[in-house]
Amino acid sequence: MKFGIFYELQLPRPWNDGDELRLYQNALTQLETADRLNYDYAWVVEHHFLEEYSHSPAPESFLAAASQRTKNIRLGHGIFQLTTNHPARVAERVAVLDLLSNGRCEFGMGESASITELTPFGRDMETKREVFEEAVQAIFPMFTKVGTEHHGKYFDIPLRNVVPKPVQKPHPPLWMACSQLPTIERAGQNGFGALGFQFVSAEAAHAWVHAYYNAITKRLKKLADYEINPNMALVSFFMCAKTDEEARRRADGATFFQFALRYYGQSQNRQRPAPGTVNMWDEYNKWKRENPEAQEAALRGGLIGSPETIAKKLRRFRASHIDQVILLNQAGKNTHEHICESLELFGKEVMPEFQHDPEHDAWKKGVLDGSIQLEEIDTQAFSDRYGKLAVNVGSKAAAAG
Repeated sequence: MKFGIFYELQLPRPWNDGDELRLYQNALTQLETADRLNYDYAWVVEHHFLEEYSHSPAPESFLAAASQRTKNIRLGHGIFQLTTNHPARVAERVAVLDLLSNGRCEFGMGESASITELTPFGRDMETKREVFEEAVQAIFPMFTKVGTEHHGKYFDIPLRNVVPKPVQKPHPPLWMACSQLPTIERAGQNGFGALGFQFVSAEAAHAWVHAYYNAITKRLKKLADYEINPNMALVSFFMCAKTDEEARRRADGATFFQFALRYYGQSQNRQRPAPGTVNMWDEYNKWKRENPEAQEAALRGGLIGSPETIAKKLRRFRASHIDQVILLNQAGKNTHEHICESLELFGKEVMPEFQHDPEHDAWKKGVLDGSIQLEEIDTQAFSDRYGKLAVNVGSKAAAAG
C-alpha cells in the first residue's frame, strides 16, 4: 500500500495579512517532512475562486517549489483541470515539472464540477466532459512527437512542436479525478489511475476496487495513445495523535472540509455565492453548535485516532486491495504543528507495517493477467461519496449557498 498526502490549501476566514504566505510556506515544510519520512505521494488540487475551501489555483508553481525541497516523494497534479487550461499549456507545464523533479511528476486530470470555476473560462457543465476528452486526445501526442496538430470542436491547434518533453517516457503516470462511482468505473475504462476524492468505508472500498479493476481489465476503451496506469487511490480524513481523543480534538478541519463540500454541493451546479457574501467558517461553527452529535460522529470516521486505531482501520482497507490511501491532513484550521506531528507519528509507528505488501502485489498481478477473476459486485449500496458518518447540511444552509 502506498501513502499520499493531499492539499486543497484551505484558508477559512477571518483572513489577516500574511495568512496566505504562511499557508504556502507551511505546506512546503509539511511536504519536506513527508519526504523525509518516506511518504510516497503529494497531491495538490487546482481550483479557482473557491474562497476558504481552496486557495490553490496554480498547483504547477507549488509543485515546482516542492520539487526543489524534496528528493523522493512523487509530486502529483490532483488534478489539472483540462477544461480551464489549453492542452499545449498543460503539456508544457507537466513536462517542466517532470524535468524539475527528476521524473517524479504524476499527471492527474479532471473537469471541475462547479460553474463558479467553469464560467469565467468559457466552459459549462453540459459540455465539460466533451472538452475533457478532446483535451486528452490533443495532449498526448505532444509528449512524444516532434510536431503535432489538433483540429477539433473545442480546440484548434496548428502544427507545432511542444517543448520540453518529459523525463518519464512516454509520459508521467496518468490519473483521473473521481468523485462518484460512475467516474471510478469511467477511469478504469479509460485506463487512468483513479483518484477517488470521496470518503468511504472499507466495505465500500472493496466494492469500488472491484468496479474499477473489472472496468480496466474487461472494458478498456482508451481515449488516445497512452500507457494505462492501473491504480486505485482513495482519500481519507486524517489526524494521528497519541490518543483517539487527542486526535479528534486536533482534527476539526476534517469536519469543516465535509461541511463545505455538502454546503456547496447542494446548490445548483455547485455555484458559490458572490465574493465575500458568505463566511464559511462562521456557517460551519453555527452548524457545529446546533449539531454536536453529528460533529462527534464525523470525527469517528476516516483515519483519525491513535496509531493503534488507525492501523486497525488500515488493515481493513488493505483487505479491500486499495493501492494508495491519500491522507487529508491540511483542512480547516488544523495547525501546522499538529499536521507535522501527525505525519511524524503515523510515518514512524503505522506506515512501515503497510508499505511492503507482497500479497497485494501478487493479487494485483493476478487480476491484471487474468488469472484472478473479480466478482461483479452490486455497488448501488455504496454510491454515497461522503460515507455513513459524514456531516449532513440541512436545506436551510444549502439554500443560503
